[in-house]
Amino acid sequence: MKALILAAGYAIRLYPLTKQRAKSLLLVRRKPIINYIVSKLEAAGEIDEIFVITNSKFISQFRQWKKGLDCSKRLRLIDDQTKAHEDRLGAIGDILFAVKKGKINDDLLVIGGDNLFDSDIKEFLEFGRAKKGHTVIGIFDLKNRQEAKRYGVIRLDKNSRIADFKEKPRHPRSALVAMCLYLFPKNKLRRIREYLGDRNKNRDATGYYIDWLRKKESVYGFVFSGRWYDIGDHSFYKKAKERFK
Repeated sequence: MKALILAAGYAIRLYPLTKQRAKSLLLVRRKPIINYIVSKLEAAGEIDEIFVITNSKFISQFRQWKKGLDCSKRLRLIDDQTKAHEDRLGAIGDILFAVKKGKINDDLLVIGGDNLFDSDIKEFLEFGRAKKGHTVIGIFDLKNRQEAKRYGVIRLDKNSRIADFKEKPRHPRSALVAMCLYLFPKNKLRRIREYLGDRNKNRDATGYYIDWLRKKESVYGFVFSGRWYDIGDHSFYKKAKERFK
C-alpha cells in the first residue's frame, strides 16, 4: 500500500501565515502539522511508501523539511508544477497527477496535509480491508449540524455505506463530515481519470468526486473517535495549537 499526503494547496484563507509558508509546515506544539501525519502513516505496517505532493512555490521548503525528517519509510516529494492559487490542479487533479508521476499501481491511502487528529489509522485500514475492493473514506461526527455546513456532509446506511453526500450544504441532514482521508483500492484508481475526463467536474473539493463515485458503486465510511482539526482558517489553526496534544 502507498500513501499520498496532499500538500499542494495555497491556503489563501490563512494569509498572511501561508503567503510564504506551506500550510502543512505550520507548527502545532513545535512540530510541523505534516509530521503528525507521517507518524501515523509510519505506524501503519502495510504502508511501504509515502508520497507528498506539493507545488513549485513550496517544493524547496519540503525538500528542506525532508532533510531533517526521521522516517523509516521511503518518502518521495512530487511537484505538481503549479506556482499560484489560480493555477492549482485541485485535490482530485493532484491525486491523479501523483498516481501518474509516482507510477502508483497499488492500494492508495490519501490524506489531506492539514488533517490533524489523535486517533490512529489502523482501525480505518482494517475496516477498508473488510470492504474488499471498495473505496472507504474517513468520517468525523461533529455532533452539531450547524457546524457541519463548512464541510462535506454524509449520511450512512445501516451497512456503513454512503447514502448521501453534500458538499457544504445550507441545511445539513447529518453531523457526519468527510475528513479528507480516503482509501482507494488499486483497481479503483482508474475511476479518478474517468471523473476528470469531464472538464465540467469540480477538481478541487474531493467531496464532489465521492458523491459522483457513490452513485456508481458502493463507497463506505468509517467514523473516527477522538479529536479532529481541519486547519482551514485562522480560528481552526488557533484551536489546534491550543488543544491538540
